[in-house]
Parts: sequence; C-alpha cells; structure tokens
Amino acid sequence: MIVAEPTRFVRLDRYACPVEGGGFPFGGDPEDLLRGLREFAEQQAETVQEAQREQFATLTLNTAVELTSAALEGMDVQGSPDEQAIALRDAMRVLFPEAVALVSAARKGFMRET
Repeated sequence: MIVAEPTRFVRLDRYACPVEGGGFPFGGDPEDLLRGLREFAEQQAETVQEAQREQFATLTLNTAVELTSAALEGMDVQGSPDEQAIALRDAMRVLFPEAVALVSAARKGFMRET
C-alpha cells in the first residue's frame, strides 16, 4: 500500500493487517483488547464523574458559607445587645433555610451513587 504525502511516498505494507488468517498485529485476541479498552474507558468516566460531584459539592459548600458570611457582614445592627441579637436572629431565619438547601445539595454531591 502506498500513501501519498506532499513531497514523497511512504510504504505501509509492513503495517497492513490481513483480516483472514493473519492474526492481530498487537498480539492476543482483538475482542479481549476491545473489552479491556471499554472497561478502562468506563473506569475513567466514573473517576471523572466522581471528581465532578466532589467539585460541585465543594463549590456548593463554599457558596453557602460565603453567602451567609456576606449577608451577616452586610448587616448594620444597632441598638442594645438584645436588639442586635433579635436583628441577627431575624436575619438567620431568612438565611438559614437557604444555607441548608445549599448544604443539602452539597451533601448529595459528596455521596457516591451506588
């Protein structure tokens, strides 16, 4: 077999693999090789999915912490200590459910699907 390159010709006969009776050029059974490659690809896909789940969970937790922190820092509480405590508790009544929702989503991301 001859393959044309821009300025020269290269012979590829030594790489040819006859289908009938010639065997597989890499040794072994081609079905075993394909099966092994398929298993390897599946393992790699699982590893990537697990890493993505962990990254999502970490980012979600960080978001919950940063949003809660930013909201509390942005408050301008004034008055007596009791009035300040009431204002912070009121803010947490709004913030806490949102933070719990984010943490719950993160927890699901950390849990491995079985």
